[in-house]
Amino acid sequence: MPPAPGPPRVVSLVPSLTEAVAVTVPGALVGATDWCSHPANLGVTRVGGTKNPDVRRIVALAPDLVVANEEENRAPDLAELRAAGVEVLVTEVRTLEQAFRELRRVLAACAARSGRGAGAPRWLDEAEAAWGDLPAPTARLRAAIPIWRRPWMVLGRDTFAGDVLARLGVDNAYAAHAERYPRVPVEELRAAGLDLVVLPDEPYRFTRDDGPEAFSARTPVALVSGRHLTWYGPSLAEAPAVLSAALRAACR
Repeated sequence: MPPAPGPPRVVSLVPSLTEAVAVTVPGALVGATDWCSHPANLGVTRVGGTKNPDVRRIVALAPDLVVANEEENRAPDLAELRAAGVEVLVTEVRTLEQAFRELRRVLAACAARSGRGAGAPRWLDEAEAAWGDLPAPTARLRAAIPIWRRPWMVLGRDTFAGDVLARLGVDNAYAAHAERYPRVPVEELRAAGLDLVVLPDEPYRFTRDDGPEAFSARTPVALVSGRHLTWYGPSLAEAPAVLSAALRAACR
């Protein structure tokens, strides 16, 4: 009898997908970006950043599959990997529903290459249930969600994080902007008549001492976990509770 196939060799160029693959298909990951911080103590080869991966290092790892994202990774890098004979799976995630679909697609692709079944992991079922059981918001708040300062940048149209917040009763004041991540002067943000400002701790690390002071004391500021707001992976299961608690705390 031939030996059972082992896990596939996977390189992830997306922190969210790194965590999802690592906890679902143990032993599959052989490479990840420098920004892939979860799970903790991930023992794989680091292949550079999401925007500047070391293509030669990735190819040298002889992966069966590279998982990427159309927003986080650059098309020329992915084209270079394909030209080297590497299979690349590119995800698109701009809504919660897309996140669930793409996670199932990525995990199914990994399972198929290992010869295992493609059933959904428990954490993914729990995440879908957590978001599906959300009560309807009793009130809606109009907010700006800065993701950078120097210069100030906010969430604009068609973003995963904007969709997540909308499900929690927070409407993005810049959701109709022509750009997905527009630069907006802080003076404009102050004058926008916002009910709330939401400050995540990534990609810019907003803290109690770096961010809230830019806004009027009359405008509530919610400091939230960037991983729970912007990552699509195992953190989705606890994201509704974590984010809701931060939003409630800001609006007391």
